[in-house]
Amino acid sequence: MAKCSFCGQDIEKGTGTMFIKSDGKSFFFCSTKCEKNQMKLKRKPREHQWTKESRVVRNKE
Repeated sequence: MAKCSFCGQDIEKGTGTMFIKSDGKSFFFCSTKCEKNQMKLKRKPREHQWTKESRVVRNKE
């Protein structure tokens, strides 16, 4: 199982999106919400309360 590059959620096999940049880095996304936040809007995951990284930073998990 892969994890979403933005929110950290597990992605079931056969679902989600894989994005590969021209420099060879690969990103996995569980939804278009995560994809747009990272690629188009260039947001940081730790700034959004619904992401796993944010919960870890704020000691909620």
